[in-house]
Amino acid sequence: MITRRNFIRGLGATILGAASLPAYAVGVEPFRLHVKRYALTPPRWPEELELKAALIADPHVCDPWMGLERLQFIVERTNALKPDIVLMLGDYVAGHRFRTGSIPSKDWARVLTGFNAPLGIHAVLGNHDWWEDRTAQLTGKGPPIAGKALLDAGISLYQNRAVKIRKDGHAFWLAGLDDQLALVPNRKAGRKRWQGKDDLQGTLAQVNDRSPVLLMAHEPKIFRKVPESISLTVCGHTHGGQINFFGYQPVSGTTLGKKHNYGHITFDASGSPGQTGTHARKHMIVSGGLGCSIMPVRFGVPPEITLVHLAPGAGSKSPPLHRSEIDA
Repeated sequence: MITRRNFIRGLGATILGAASLPAYAVGVEPFRLHVKRYALTPPRWPEELELKAALIADPHVCDPWMGLERLQFIVERTNALKPDIVLMLGDYVAGHRFRTGSIPSKDWARVLTGFNAPLGIHAVLGNHDWWEDRTAQLTGKGPPIAGKALLDAGISLYQNRAVKIRKDGHAFWLAGLDDQLALVPNRKAGRKRWQGKDDLQGTLAQVNDRSPVLLMAHEPKIFRKVPESISLTVCGHTHGGQINFFGYQPVSGTTLGKKHNYGHITFDASGSPGQTGTHARKHMIVSGGLGCSIMPVRFGVPPEITLVHLAPGAGSKSPPLHRSEIDA
């Protein structure tokens, strides 16, 4: 029986819960940290080659959301996972104005050199890394300030290049694209349309043997153009939609649709995207990333370090292993 007192109590609880959701989305979830794990053997990946890659995407460094101390904690937590290689997927620069302070690129780049992986630290640039550099936007030339900071810190920057890497006597290619949304329309520059700095064809032309290829790209939209010869594409950019309100995702972030903006995405023989597929021809993993863009809000998509284990026997025809750990 619903009494007047019970009704008022229920209404109060509802109002309190509704009021607490924004507070959680702004003040709690952006500061959490997951370790998201995937294990798979993608097509054309030799079973003899085992590789553990840590994906670091979209930190959007700024105070108070992603200060240097928090970035240092992420570096230390990543090192504790003992990856073979660290792949940084762009958007190091803050993508919103709701911040108490900016952090010079040379400072965050110095912290990122603390990653410890036998096969090194490798990076591509994101759209905000280009957008926040006014000179680069006017001239159309790079690398932008963020890219120069990475290079000055000794971090390998991939702007449409491919490099052969060896592990345990086996070789694979690591390829990285420059950003696909790098240059915004600009009257002063005489630029009427968005322009990317990516060159997929030129990058893959550097691959000169049949060793498997890992492709780094900031935006997942390139996945439709990626040939089936690529074993795995890894991306960031979407933040997993940044908001997942019990299944409702207001933002897509890719041309693949809201249901395919995060996680392990495959294309089957018909060219249709899906989360899993028994006849998958192409594989991509989209990291949920670490920071926030547009607004300092995350809900249902906590920040994550993404750990990809390319392992013998994991199998490319069965659904991949997805496992999360909550660290903070």
